[in-house]
Amino acid sequence: MAFWVYILRCNDGSYYTGHTDNLEKRFAEHSSGAIPTCYTYKRRPLELVFSQEFATREEALAAERQVKGWSRKKKEAMMRGDWAEVSRLARGKQPPSHPE
Repeated sequence: MAFWVYILRCNDGSYYTGHTDNLEKRFAEHSSGAIPTCYTYKRRPLELVFSQEFATREEALAAERQVKGWSRKKKEAMMRGDWAEVSRLARGKQPPSHPE
C-alpha cells in the first residue's frame, strides 16, 4: 500500500499539507467540504499542487511534519523541484556558527 504527502493551494493563496493512503479520495473530501472543521473547508476551491509517494505511513507522516515546518518559499521551491533552493533556504535557518 502506498501513502502520500500532498500540498493543496487554497483559494486564499495559503497552502495545506497533509498525508493519506488514498490521494484521490482525500482530495475529493477536501474539495467537496466533507469535513467542515478542516482548514480547507472555507478556503475552497482547492488545487493539488504537490504530491509525493512513500512506502509507509510513518515515512509519509514524518515528511508531512517536516514540510509543515518549512517556510512558504521553501515549500514553493520544493514544488518547483528546485532542490538547490530548498537546500539554500535550509542553510539559511541554521544558527550562526561562533568562532572559538
